[in-house]
Parts: sequence; structure tokens; C-alpha cells
Amino acid sequence: MKILEQYILRRVVLMFLTALLPVLAIIWTTQVLQRINLVTDSGQSVGSFMVLATMILPTIVATVLPFALVIGITHTLTTMNNDSELAVIDAAGAPRSIIQRPLILLAAGLSIFSFVMMGFVEPAMRVNVRTMIATAYADLLSSVIEEKTFRQIEPGLYVQISERQSGRTMKGLLVADSRDPASELIYYAREGAVDESGKSLVMQDGEVQRKAPSGDVTVIRFDRYAFDLSDLSEERGQARFSAKDRDLFYLMDPDPLDERYIAKPNDFSAELHRRISASFFPLVFALISLMMCGDARSHREARLHPMASALLMALTLFWASNYMTSLAEASTALVPLLYLVPLACGAAAAFMLVTNRSPKLPKAISSLIQTAVTLTQKRLGAGTGGAA
Repeated sequence: MKILEQYILRRVVLMFLTALLPVLAIIWTTQVLQRINLVTDSGQSVGSFMVLATMILPTIVATVLPFALVIGITHTLTTMNNDSELAVIDAAGAPRSIIQRPLILLAAGLSIFSFVMMGFVEPAMRVNVRTMIATAYADLLSSVIEEKTFRQIEPGLYVQISERQSGRTMKGLLVADSRDPASELIYYAREGAVDESGKSLVMQDGEVQRKAPSGDVTVIRFDRYAFDLSDLSEERGQARFSAKDRDLFYLMDPDPLDERYIAKPNDFSAELHRRISASFFPLVFALISLMMCGDARSHREARLHPMASALLMALTLFWASNYMTSLAEASTALVPLLYLVPLACGAAAAFMLVTNRSPKLPKAISSLIQTAVTLTQKRLGAGTGGAA
């Protein structure tokens, strides 16, 4: 690689990381805060929460990465154009490929990286996250670990304890069960404990109040009562995986007995092709960025900022891809559209680069922008002159 190519690549990579890391940190923080209830509700340690937060990070890298590449390329090349570096490169007789080649190679490498992340790393992390959350909420004792606070175990079932002692013993239990519309049950007990298997809550020295739909209330005292948790523990401890949680090999050959696959088979096909097509985004976005600002241009030319134009096109392409994915989930006949959108955009940008053509605004819009710029300059000039 030539010295000039290394210089351009180094600047783009530096700007790419400068854009990627802060945005990644912001999105990662918002995703982590959505899981903060793992600590507040289930009583997990801070260490477990940090492990969970670490596993969330790879699930968002592939989404942010292509946009950070757009910012890195457009900012670097726009700065070089403003500093007349691109004009000097053209005047020296260097081909445009000297600018394009290192950036396309970088984008191709990031596309391979995105493919690996979306195909294997991201689903593996999703599975680990879901399994960890399901395991944390499986134990009723963990779910009500905070004293003197009502906790919703599931819709219609609430538990409160006054004091948690050593082991699995609890004092002052209150269980409100309204899951069955035919009756509402409220259990009071002086003490109780969840057995080691988590299948039952054994309450001692208490009473149960049963309220019928007619309003009649029946009170029964008991010395010892076992509240069945078997179905609840199995349901809460079992992680359910959707198409987004499966790796590429599974999506290519799903388990025919998978409940999610039986219910929505098109989701697995659409997710498979979405990941493959989305892995082209870094390369396509790089071609779009080079098309917008890969050549020397005059500062007087009326146009939107290259970064704004490139990001607008990238966001439009990203939105269109997601929309095509939703269509493919409804009908597998529309799966080719997932590839058509990014490849058509990439081919159009590559054609513009090969033929040394530059995108231009329509004459009407260009004239309007130029008129607005001229009027603004005149007013600023007049204001400056008056102040002087």
C-alpha cells in the first residue's frame, strides 16, 4: 500500500473509531438500563449484571458500525477537500483509485466482520442473555429478595415478605393470587420457605382468604400449607428463543419441532437472508460515501454537506432493508428484495465512481440554494458594514 493510501486509511480509521465508540457507548448504556430490573427485581449481584451488560455489547456493534464508517469517510474526505489536499492529488496526476482502494478494502473487511458478528457472535450472546435472565427469575426466593416490597411474580400473582432470614426462610409472607378469575386468594403466613427445588412455597401458621365472584369471603386457617410453584418455576426458568436468537447454521436448517418455527416459519427465512444482505452494508455505505465526496470540488458549489447527504442515503437504505424484511416475513417470495435493495444501491454508486460522475442536485433546487446563499451573504455583509 502506498504512503498516500496509508495516510488516507489511517485518518479514516481514526475518525471511524472516534464516531463508533461514543455512539456505541450511548446505545449500549440505553440497552443496559433496560435490564437494570435484573438487579432490582431478582436480587442478582452487580457482577452478574456486568456480565449481562458485557454480553449485550456485541448485539449492537453490527448495527452501529456501517454508520460510523460513513462518518469516518465523509468527514475525512471533506476535510481533505477543504484543505485542498484532494485538489493537489488530482493536480499531481494520481488516479482516484488511490483514494478509493484503501477505503473499499477497509469496508470489505468490515463487511466480513459484520457477517461473523451477525451470523454467529450476536445470536450466541442473545441466547446467553435470555438464558441468564430466565435463570435469574426462575427462583421465587430471588424474585422477592427485597423485604417489605410487593413483587409481581407473574400477572395476577404478587408476593411480599417482611423479613428474609438465613437460608431460604422468610418471615411475614403475603401472597395475593388472582390468576383464576373464578376466585381471588390471599395467603398470610407467619413464616415460610421455598424448597431447594423451587417447586413449592411451604407456609406455616397462617390463613387463606378466598373471595368468590359473588363477593362471599371464606377464611381458612392452616398450620402448614404448600403453595405449588412447579408450573411457574418451569415457565420462568425456560428461555424461549426466536429467529433472531439463532445462528446461521440453525436458520439454514431449523428444527422442525421448534415451536417458534412451527408458528412462524417465514421469520426464520427472512432473518437468515436479512443477516446475509445486511453484511453488505459497510461496503455499500462506503461506496455511497465515496460517491458523495471522493473527488475535489469547489467550495462555491451549491450542495448539501456530504456527510448529511451520505447519512441520509444510508438511513434510507437501512430503513428500506428493514421494511423488506417485514415483507419477507409475510411472504418468502419477497426475499430477493432483501438483496436487491443494497446491491442495486451499491451498483449505482460503483457505476458513478467508475465513470467519474458526481451526483448533482436538480437545477431548480441548486438555483434555490444558490439564491439563498447569496442573499444570506449580502445580509451578513450589510450587517457587518453597518456595525463597522
